[in-house]
Amino acid sequence: MQFELTKEFLTNLRKQISSEDRTALSAQLDELHSADIAEIMDELNNKEIQFLFTLFDGETSGEIFVELEEETLEGFVKEIEPAELVSKFIKHIESDDAASIIGDLSEQKRKEVIANLDDVEQASDIVDLLHYADNTAGSLMAKEVVTANINWTVSRCVREMRRQAENIKNIYILYVIDDNDRLLGIMSLRVLVMTSPKAQISDLINRDVISIKTNSPLEDVQNSMEKYDLVALPVVDELGRLVGRITIDDVVDLIKEEAEKTFQIASGISENIESTDSIWVLTRARLPWLLIGLLGGIAGARIIGLFEDQIQIHPEMAFFIPLIAAMGGNVGVQSSAIIVQALANNSLGIMGVVPRLFKEFSLGIINGVICSILVFAYSYFTEELNLAITVSTALFCVVIFAAVIGTWIPLLLDKYKIDPALATGPFITTANDVLSIFLYFYIGKLMYFS
Repeated sequence: MQFELTKEFLTNLRKQISSEDRTALSAQLDELHSADIAEIMDELNNKEIQFLFTLFDGETSGEIFVELEEETLEGFVKEIEPAELVSKFIKHIESDDAASIIGDLSEQKRKEVIANLDDVEQASDIVDLLHYADNTAGSLMAKEVVTANINWTVSRCVREMRRQAENIKNIYILYVIDDNDRLLGIMSLRVLVMTSPKAQISDLINRDVISIKTNSPLEDVQNSMEKYDLVALPVVDELGRLVGRITIDDVVDLIKEEAEKTFQIASGISENIESTDSIWVLTRARLPWLLIGLLGGIAGARIIGLFEDQIQIHPEMAFFIPLIAAMGGNVGVQSSAIIVQALANNSLGIMGVVPRLFKEFSLGIINGVICSILVFAYSYFTEELNLAITVSTALFCVVIFAAVIGTWIPLLLDKYKIDPALATGPFITTANDVLSIFLYFYIGKLMYFS
């Protein structure tokens, strides 16, 4: 049954922590998954978290530790000594998680933590991972892999696998290497257990292996695992030597982070925030795009001011300003959202930029014709013929322009290495609002005063 954290549960838990009732706490927490316990800890202060960790052994503490939210983890790690951090947590988690946590520490504390690692191999793995650039496959991979030499027999492979697997939580696949650690292929555990112990590994491996290099961008990691339905992706260096693996849980976390970031940017939030952040942090994240929207509103007001005489003579034109502006913004956001999605999925390259622009232009014509006919019919029977023609013509032009701009801006941002998700938020909406209002009154001027 899935655990659900309630206010009553949390209140009762805090009372038990305050009274240091270990028996009651253990009875409540022992049956919970590590992710559920981490969810509880995310609501507690550092002192309470530290006490709860005394209830668990090293392996369980490590599992809970890596499940904590980034903000909770950062605050907790700052308050504990390097030796305690290593003995209670770092030595019980895999190298990729350890490197991620240690990499966020201050330089001095990072050195102290590494110095307290008595496992030379683990320390070496972590240091290696810290040298890889952010947003590359090397920065996401774990060094722990189970390997088999191509010259081994199945019986020796099983013995070696048991030895290697002691420090690895999940084994998805067996990687076959040569004497120089070059990746030659993979072998499933099913093949291993179903084959005679005397059989040679060289006769059993699948040489059609998908791998990725350490300096490959994380987008390539996501695309490879999605395209080939992989649960683990081997990582090799420039010489083809196996240096680590990336597992599906790491990629899921990465996708979640990217989705949250993209959603926030598209919503006009300029930095990664949480609902629990301070008012100052929330204001700093939201205000820049609100100011852009404010400037766009001022620009729209100035454009309306340019056509003040026209509005005085034909005040009925003001009735349709919200309609024109809203349609321009909606069409632009729709078009930009499709392009941003295509860029994220790396599916735009097949079609190309020009065909995509032409497709959106054609779609804009179709949508523009349909919407224009509907608004013409409405305004013709409620207003006058000239206004009906003005509104319908302006709407037709606005829909086409908004569709093209909504397609072009994300492509332009992507070309200059700017997150194209910016185009799906206030940026594209504000730009299309201003353009829509200008087109509406300019067409109205041509209709009424030419």
